[in-house]
Amino acid sequence: MAAAAGLRGPLSRRVSAGLSRLDGPRREAGVDLARGLAVIGMFAAHLLETTAFDWSHPATWTDVVNGRSSILFATLAGVSLALVTGGTRPFSGERMTYARIRIALRAACIWVLGIALVLLGTPVLVILPAYAILFLLALPLLALSPSRLFAIAATIAVLMPFAVYAIGEWPGWDDELGQGIAQVIGWNYPFLLWAAFVVAGIAVGRIAFSRPAVAGALAAAGAALAAVGYGVVGQWAQLSQADSLWGVVLSSGAHSSGIGEAIGSGGTALATIGLCALLCVTPLRWVVLPLRAVGAMALTAYTVQLVVWAALQPPAGAYGSPLASFRALEPFWPMTLATIAGCTLWTLLVGRGPLEWLIGRVASVGPPPKVDARA
Repeated sequence: MAAAAGLRGPLSRRVSAGLSRLDGPRREAGVDLARGLAVIGMFAAHLLETTAFDWSHPATWTDVVNGRSSILFATLAGVSLALVTGGTRPFSGERMTYARIRIALRAACIWVLGIALVLLGTPVLVILPAYAILFLLALPLLALSPSRLFAIAATIAVLMPFAVYAIGEWPGWDDELGQGIAQVIGWNYPFLLWAAFVVAGIAVGRIAFSRPAVAGALAAAGAALAAVGYGVVGQWAQLSQADSLWGVVLSSGAHSSGIGEAIGSGGTALATIGLCALLCVTPLRWVVLPLRAVGAMALTAYTVQLVVWAALQPPAGAYGSPLASFRALEPFWPMTLATIAGCTLWTLLVGRGPLEWLIGRVASVGPPPKVDARA
């Protein structure tokens, strides 16, 4: 019994240290929770068969993950960029310069990782190459005020769907070269438009969003935007020819890159962040700790999912496609539960996720500034 007690002592201290890291002042619990939800949502979008959303049919509600999970992920990238560059008090001068260098190095690592995941050949549109480009596009905007950032995000959301539509008309996208370009730059998540979500996230990170009053206002504003995007703009799109300029540009459909989707899904992302921040100022923050652990090592969770997928991928066979054949294995719950359990144990017993640690080390080349660890 003495020996067992001796073993429990170090283990207890390690778990206590892990809890302190995950729940300490250097992390935003609401951001971790929202990021964990985004990761699980992307799992669901990849691994579940979904049908078009209909309020009156609960069986269709899983369709909520399509498009919105990845947009939430991108918006949270902006929040993280704000947090690592000073939060509500942005860095300036040399300190901001060093922070920008680190972000650029992180972007390069994420792009390389994204290309490696593309080469695995899983039937998934890998978000990481676009994610890396979005980091670079955000660099000149990091010193701007929240009001300017929100204004820029709104302008991008309204104007860039026209540019994405025009670029999408290039016939070369259908040949081998075009498909290769699309994978290298992550064009399935067109960064010209998706910059709106990252910029809005930076603005969120520049306000005291974890305060209940601010979080509540953010959730309400996000809900209002979602109603406008899916309700008003989405209805305008339905009154147009589906394949016409206005039908495409106004669309609120998932992955449509329309104005309706940009406003609706962007608003949903803001509302989710606000609600997660509100929840995490209550004792429920402990109930959702496993999801927060996933969010704390989201890059590792996302990557491991695709590596495991590549290892288990069966031939298309009678299902007609690799995606359908993998979904036929019903992998969502096993992979999701394993991810939640693995991330929780790793976070409590080891600490930072392995890929997060590795990229952090690479990005620390040179004399780094004093950076907040909450992202």
